[in-house]
Amino acid sequence: MRIALLTYSTRARGGVVHTLALAEALAARGHDVHVWSLARGGDGAFFRPVDPAVTVRLVPFPDRPGEDVGERIVRSIDVLGCAFAAAHESYDVVHAQDCISANAVPTCVRTVHHLDTFTTPALAACHERAIVRPSAHVCVSAAVAGELRAGWGIEATVIPNGVDAAAFGAGAADVAGRAAWAGRVGRYVLAVGGIEPRKGSLDLIDAMALVQRRIPGLTLAVAGGETLFDYREYRAQVLRRIEQLGVAVELLGPVAQADLPSLVAQADAFAFPSVKEGFGLAAMEALAAGVPVVMRDLPVLREVFGDTVRFAADVPGLACEVLASVAQPDPQRVIAGRRLAEAHTWDAAARAHEHFYLASRVGLGA
Repeated sequence: MRIALLTYSTRARGGVVHTLALAEALAARGHDVHVWSLARGGDGAFFRPVDPAVTVRLVPFPDRPGEDVGERIVRSIDVLGCAFAAAHESYDVVHAQDCISANAVPTCVRTVHHLDTFTTPALAACHERAIVRPSAHVCVSAAVAGELRAGWGIEATVIPNGVDAAAFGAGAADVAGRAAWAGRVGRYVLAVGGIEPRKGSLDLIDAMALVQRRIPGLTLAVAGGETLFDYREYRAQVLRRIEQLGVAVELLGPVAQADLPSLVAQADAFAFPSVKEGFGLAAMEALAAGVPVVMRDLPVLREVFGDTVRFAADVPGLACEVLASVAQPDPQRVIAGRRLAEAHTWDAAARAHEHFYLASRVGLGA
């Protein structure tokens, strides 16, 4: 099949990681796969190298000073849509991976990684169109598929994410890489995804204040942070809380993909206090690296991770489980976590997508 996968950014976010890995797995199975993306702010490539078997189609998207989030999203849709239409490409399947790309093309299938809530009318309308217009839907967990069914009466095909278990498993054996992170940060609990409301950053700061009373030398390291939305006010609130509570935090910003496995593997524990998720890919990567994971007790995360992680419902619980993970790591849970991660392959995801494309018969000739 000739397949177009569309995403909204070249930078490291869960949906972009998914898009590239799925594209490569489909190409390895003999399909002609093109990945379309906006290249924001002068980006000339994705955050990591892409297998040459995949054709990359980047659409320039220069920054505009003073542009608000709503204006940026509307412009994103227009720019990506115009470039895609102007190319006059013929694809058997057009597969949008997010709200922006689903609005940019007239006919597509859509993966719903998670559902957002918008209060701005224009953004709420974009979100609604990106759900109801696609001809068929994929969700990465049954929990998100249940939200689609309950909210819109849409039946979605559930295809879980894969994970590059080999790369993150190799991080544990990267002695030099791990030593470099230990030298830079010391002992640390790691969170990936930056500072934003959905990631539960404020609760994590409060929890780490409790943890550091017991283990003063244990830093919180926060990696990542690229996002389309403007969380400056929330970030300022988090930074004030860090100062008020005296929490030791290392804000690493975006981390090069080659350095990420050793960063994850060196962590004493991986914290994942998100208030909303569709799967939890970063946490699955931590399991692949053999790192204890503590996460918020959400139905979707119970579904995906089962008993391979520790769950917490509130800030004291999060602190308690982090302390337990650091003080008494559970070898059986670590082994089970690695096995779970290794079972989630991108080849299996690609095979499931093949069946989905053939069964749905959508996106033909788009």
